Amino acid sequence: MDNHRKDLYPDVTASGGLGPAMKAAAELRGCDIGLQPWAADVISIETARGYVSVHPATDERRFRMRVLIPGFTWDTPGFSWEIGSTGDLGLLVEAVAAWREGMPLDELAATFEFLELDEFARAVANGEPASSQWSGLLSSDFHRRQRNLLCRLRADEVLRDMFPTVTHGAVRLRVDPLDGTSRQVLVHELDVERYEVMRVGVPGAAWVEVPTGDLIAYLRVALSTP
Repeated sequence: MDNHRKDLYPDVTASGGLGPAMKAAAELRGCDIGLQPWAADVISIETARGYVSVHPATDERRFRMRVLIPGFTWDTPGFSWEIGSTGDLGLLVEAVAAWREGMPLDELAATFEFLELDEFARAVANGEPASSQWSGLLSSDFHRRQRNLLCRLRADEVLRDMFPTVTHGAVRLRVDPLDGTSRQVLVHELDVERYEVMRVGVPGAAWVEVPTGDLIAYLRVALSTP
């Protein structure tokens, strides 16, 4: 921790890192934040509503609370978004504990005024992030090249329940959005008649060319087969 951050976070420095400081603050308040014993400065806590991470700001005293949907590999680290920040470490650990314990979102927002629970945060907390993610991708100009493929995949009653992302131009479908190792595929559109599909995480995985007429059936099988 550099000297400037030491000035902003003397309590964190005195505790030996953000992890020990959060654990001490949680103990004082009788909170269970589920923090691993070895946690130091990189804070990531697994919950039933995504991973919660905490990051100190460098320009002012602010503990930024984020929710993360994990990726699968080092080059697909996942998606995180800030749901609020506060300079009060005690208030922060209380909010982390409440999120982890499943406090209803309206009650969370009323209890912790620093939290900003947008539509996507609510979708994750309610266990339904896929629908929100589909809408976000389809309305994004950045992913307009994948829009036709996204529309086709979403139109299927099975595939629309998968969690979609776009990775290096390919559409990734994952069975469980909160489990980075769950079954998933990459779909790359070669042209209107041909696609390439890869089953991610399967030994010896490689791109397989799939005709357009077989695409949906192929993906259904790939995502249902261990």
